Amino acid sequence: MIAVKNKERRPTGKRPEKPAAKGAPKSPAKSPDKRRSEAGSRPAVAATRTRSTGPQAARSEGRVEAQTTQSRRPDRPQAQPHVPVETRPLLARSGDLPAERVPIILESSGAGDFHLIDTGRGLKLEQYGDYRVVRPEAQALWQPTLADDIWENADAIFTGDTDEDGMGRWRFPAQTLGETWPLALLGIDFHGRFTAFRHVGVFPEQIVHWEWMKERVEEAAKAGRTLKVLNLFGYTGVASLVAAAAGAEVTHVDASKKAIGWGRENQSLSRLEKAPIRWICEDAMKFILREERRGNTYDIILTDPPKFGRGPNGEVWHLFDHLPLMLDVCRQLLSPKAVGLVLTAYSIRASFYSIHELMRETMRGADGVVESGELVIREAGLDGKVRGRALSTSLFSRWVPA
Repeated sequence: MIAVKNKERRPTGKRPEKPAAKGAPKSPAKSPDKRRSEAGSRPAVAATRTRSTGPQAARSEGRVEAQTTQSRRPDRPQAQPHVPVETRPLLARSGDLPAERVPIILESSGAGDFHLIDTGRGLKLEQYGDYRVVRPEAQALWQPTLADDIWENADAIFTGDTDEDGMGRWRFPAQTLGETWPLALLGIDFHGRFTAFRHVGVFPEQIVHWEWMKERVEEAAKAGRTLKVLNLFGYTGVASLVAAAAGAEVTHVDASKKAIGWGRENQSLSRLEKAPIRWICEDAMKFILREERRGNTYDIILTDPPKFGRGPNGEVWHLFDHLPLMLDVCRQLLSPKAVGLVLTAYSIRASFYSIHELMRETMRGADGVVESGELVIREAGLDGKVRGRALSTSLFSRWVPA
């Protein structure tokens, strides 16, 4: 079994530190809160120049420290009360289990402005548009292929806390870079952004799911059918924009106001202002339960929940506690001619079989096939053309009709 990388895209919340006693040494600042409650953020960035020492003294270095309150989608006010997630009993399912395809490895070597250059020593070197970026990668246990000087001359290097839930800083070896820069994937233009939790506004391992969705939407459009797509925990909206550009009607749900704002900004950059996208800033569970009561349905549902998170009103989400109900409600939201239900899971101590069997039980009696496994990204070298090692990024499970 391949261990899935410690990719907690929503760092855990941490209580503010008490003031140190007079004369006591200062302790380093800690991360205020966890990853996107279901969201992402547009962190405020303070850029400063620092003087280098040692052999690199002649080089200009810059650092940015983003002030955010959640991880992958940081954006939650501190000291919120714990509000229970809205719930209902699980529905009793009958009938045969769907067929299964396991294990499935969905591999990406990059697309558009992204590719993975090299990995090793707990790090990964990536190409995002014009920039080469170094970030921590717990699963890169081997040695890098490329020379050290290539890594050291990256445009941006994340430093600081090596845990996924820890805040850090970006160091710019050559010159201080701006907070954002232009990127494009699958025909969608959007902004990359240096955040305090090492993330840059897009999770390229999801490209394989987005390509699958894009093909399904385009096939339906050719047949005269407009698919309705629900994107839960949608972050900065790249998947939503891919679906809309292909011809779908999209509902994008995220608990972070900043993530929604970033998504709308990306919509403008992609010249899709008139595309049928509903941007919903709300707790995902609360939203889908309301949609169920209303009888609304969707043809494709993407759900990318955090291990832990908070909604905009302090709703607390725990994946192991709430995922069974979330999938149960999502099944109720699938249309009679549904095309697929896609789940990805990061940083959980579980085999992909855990979410695979949960998906099969959820879809009991619905026929179709459940295919589950891992998402991996393949190293592609400096020029993006080399077939290198595969880096595991997350677990996934996907139901599709027969």
